[in-house]
Amino acid sequence: MDPMTEALLDDAPAEVLARTPVPDEYSALHLRAEDVDMFTGVTDKDVRASLRVGPVPMPELAPDEVLVAVMASSINYNTVWSAIFEPVPTFAFLERFARTGGHAIRHDRPYHVVGSDGAGIIVRVGTGVRRWRVGDRVVISPAYVDDQEAATHGDGMLGAEQRAWGFETNFGGLACYSVVRASQLIPKPAHLTWEESACVSLCAGTAYRMLVSRQGAAMKQGDTVLIWGATGGLGAYAVQMVRNGGGVAIGVVGSARKAEHLRTLGCDVILDRSEFGLDDGGEPGPDQSIRLGKSLGRAIRAETGCDPDIVFDYVGQATFGLSVFLAARGGTVVTCGSSTGYQHRFDNRYLWMNLKRVIGSHGANAREQWECLRLFERGHLVPTLSRVYPLTKAAEAARLVQNNGHIGKVGVLCMAPTTGLGVTDDRLRERIGPGRLNPLLDTPVPVG
Repeated sequence: MDPMTEALLDDAPAEVLARTPVPDEYSALHLRAEDVDMFTGVTDKDVRASLRVGPVPMPELAPDEVLVAVMASSINYNTVWSAIFEPVPTFAFLERFARTGGHAIRHDRPYHVVGSDGAGIIVRVGTGVRRWRVGDRVVISPAYVDDQEAATHGDGMLGAEQRAWGFETNFGGLACYSVVRASQLIPKPAHLTWEESACVSLCAGTAYRMLVSRQGAAMKQGDTVLIWGATGGLGAYAVQMVRNGGGVAIGVVGSARKAEHLRTLGCDVILDRSEFGLDDGGEPGPDQSIRLGKSLGRAIRAETGCDPDIVFDYVGQATFGLSVFLAARGGTVVTCGSSTGYQHRFDNRYLWMNLKRVIGSHGANAREQWECLRLFERGHLVPTLSRVYPLTKAAEAARLVQNNGHIGKVGVLCMAPTTGLGVTDDRLRERIGPGRLNPLLDTPVPVG
């Protein structure tokens, strides 16, 4: 055990951390550039074949960055995309970033440390960092923005140089250490454990922007919201936000087991997609899409009396045509991703003639992230963690997500030796209630 790890696990004070040397290398889940063609001609692109856990060199800090000792992280679907090298190998993102010059050159390496979530302790700060100190406990936002771009000051997600940390940058969160910009930092909720804190920023922040923010659907009280993949990382937070905001949550899931877990989140209406002929995950054809849409629409109206004001879609190719069809007249489809494919087809008559809107949403800006985390601090939102793996088994965790075998969020312990650590406000945790804090924890899902 290196001196810094020992100091961190002993809860050493900030002054001790500041004078303790950081190691020259650290353990990380990473990809190798030499493997980018390994899945050519392969049908089952098993991420366990490409994701490696092992030592990588410790990078230097830019003036506006901090070094975080990552206590825990979590799996997002962008790590699956990274690990199967689709739609393009992420090494292309690192090369493009390096061409901007300066400290960005460090990111172009023959390895890519992945992961876009994390919670931990700051152990070093760059010379230009003002508002953060060694010893601060933080959650990391995945929005890696350039504050010298004019567009960034209107909305951090609009800058041309905005990137997803750990996907379009190197030194991501599925590691013992990570390099992040100070603008990515949010104070860690004191009542949450490391693993609970590490599963909120990407998915909860993204769902907040999609539904609540004026940059997204601007959901209001009474809105009916259809949520595809309602027990997924994004969907489970969306259900909570709709319920908190006085809306009616309609969750679509793929099995009776997932439907049961969705009930624990208080979802108002639960639809099993297999009962509507959507069990194969493929994209329905144009005629089939209309037929399925009419069937789903009847079921939704039977339960709610209306069509969805908002459709929350991150599934993409398999659902987008249905989303456009199902949204109410004047309604909104908000999308942030395409886990089943990027090429979306829909019948445009139902968009233009019914005055519907499609909103593209990506991540969350700093203000949205802080507002979202405040809801966790007040107990209005709770983590959707269902399973926790050690860093040594992170590739197995990613495989679970790749196969859609998970519920909510899958956590990964990095430097934290066990679950349950990191809480500094026991009174708030007790007031909220441990059972309510983790409604999906330890669900019986298969591994691998």
